Amino acid sequence: MKKLLCVLLSCLMLASVFAPAALAADDAFVPVLRFIASSDSHIRSDSDMTSERIGKMLSEVYAVADADGAYGALDALLMAGDLTNDGTKEEFVKYWAAVSGALREGTEYLGVVAKNHDGYVMPRRELRRNFAELTGLDADFHKVINGFHFIGLSASDTDGIHYTRKQLNWLREQLDAAVAEDPAKPVFFMHHEHNRNTVYGSSSYDGWGVTFFNKILDQYPQVVDFSGHSHYPLNDPRSLWQGKYTAIGTGAIYYSEFTIDDVRTYHPADSDQTATCWIVEVDAANRLRLRGWDIEADRQLCEYVLDNPADPANREYTPEKQAARSKAPVFASGAALQIEPVKGGCRVLIPAAESADGMPVVLYRVSAVNKNGVEVEKQWALPHYYVADGPEETECTLDGLTTGEYTIRVVAETAYGVQSEPLTEKTEVDGENAFVGFFLYLGRLFRQLFAAIRLMFA
Repeated sequence: MKKLLCVLLSCLMLASVFAPAALAADDAFVPVLRFIASSDSHIRSDSDMTSERIGKMLSEVYAVADADGAYGALDALLMAGDLTNDGTKEEFVKYWAAVSGALREGTEYLGVVAKNHDGYVMPRRELRRNFAELTGLDADFHKVINGFHFIGLSASDTDGIHYTRKQLNWLREQLDAAVAEDPAKPVFFMHHEHNRNTVYGSSSYDGWGVTFFNKILDQYPQVVDFSGHSHYPLNDPRSLWQGKYTAIGTGAIYYSEFTIDDVRTYHPADSDQTATCWIVEVDAANRLRLRGWDIEADRQLCEYVLDNPADPANREYTPEKQAARSKAPVFASGAALQIEPVKGGCRVLIPAAESADGMPVVLYRVSAVNKNGVEVEKQWALPHYYVADGPEETECTLDGLTTGEYTIRVVAETAYGVQSEPLTEKTEVDGENAFVGFFLYLGRLFRQLFAAIRLMFA
């Protein structure tokens, strides 16, 4: 009986990982609007990978729509910039061939071009004109679909100016018009870079946020803002942010990126194998359902249901509330570290920790403690939470250790820093000699001090 209870508990925990905010079985969600929110396809002239991913994404989401007996439409495709990698005309033609070749009649294309990758080659005015000629869509647009307003803003037509004052005034006018028509409905706004200090990847230290829009958007609780640029994973709970408005990071069609402690723009070895988008739906009560989708695996990564975000009282996904809901992950009963000695250290194989709150486990912290109880080395390891079919176990290597016995200690951590109880295992290390080990230890201390200083001034 005890074993059966453990199995049932583990199943419940795993179910919560894949459906962190799913609807209750008796709470049917019937869409009146469905669209894809995506970005950062980085189409290249020398590779067909992301072109194929665009077609795959549309095919998979059309299949989701076709299977919905209540509402079978895919109303729009949103692409929030960095459509190409080098911004050449050849890449834009290739991009549009991939999109237009996969879009069905009845699905509107809504896209913007970015200052950086899209703008590498062409003067900005030519970039916007080229984009409009290809797609038939103005680089800045305001469209109404099924009664819902979509506003998009591209990089300006003036070289050296990211967004002009004229554009920002135009944005205010469009938001005013949308809200005047129906203040109880969400208004969808799309641009390339995250708004500073909102979603994961947007902080001053991450470096992927801009400040052009925050003061404007703070005046419009109806806004649901989609942005890309960072490539930070969309199923990380920090990629959904609510404050005076709602902001959502789109992830990326091409590769994933992370900030971990003082390491900015970290790319794991499999980062270019990742491809994600949001399937976004709205129902008649203006509830918003967000389904994070793994394009490579053709599977859902996460799901959220937001009560009508146009109402400022509905703010369940503020960073503070998310952090308050975060609970310590749990290693399964009987879970153990596997340790393989290597010269100067050891390789640690970490079993998967289980979520206790529906949010993914995003980090393992690994340390070596010597026989005197002193922590002499520490590392972190990133689990494969950002893909649907990642390996269950995570590997980490500790090095620079002198010969002796160590206790290896591992804790699992949530996006909000809540840690599990540790897994520990003793091991013998055939290490560096004491002289070399001393200088390696000093080097680690200086690296940690430098990292702490960088974070203080970030």
